Amino acid sequence: MTSSVVDNPDRSRFEITDDGELAGFAEYFRHENEIAFIHTEIDPAFAGRGLAGTLARAALDAARAQGADVLPYCPFIRGWLGKHPDYVDLVPQAQRTRFGL
Repeated sequence: MTSSVVDNPDRSRFEITDDGELAGFAEYFRHENEIAFIHTEIDPAFAGRGLAGTLARAALDAARAQGADVLPYCPFIRGWLGKHPDYVDLVPQAQRTRFGL
């Protein structure tokens, strides 16, 4: 199976496909140099394949490449950041306590 993640700015979300089929997305809101992640969802038909983690990593890698600050309002993205401390620097220092990071 082949998965890929793309930014779909028209829908304000990163989308993950698996073998060409939409498997999930991470919705965001952009403001100036910030990306606020607000909701992540994986279709139950694709559960248990690690796609949510792949999606989170790709979305956060894109934020890093753009030099954007991340505000993890989405519980999944926030939890993923908590398990991957090498990505916590994407969240502004002044905001980390607010998100429990």
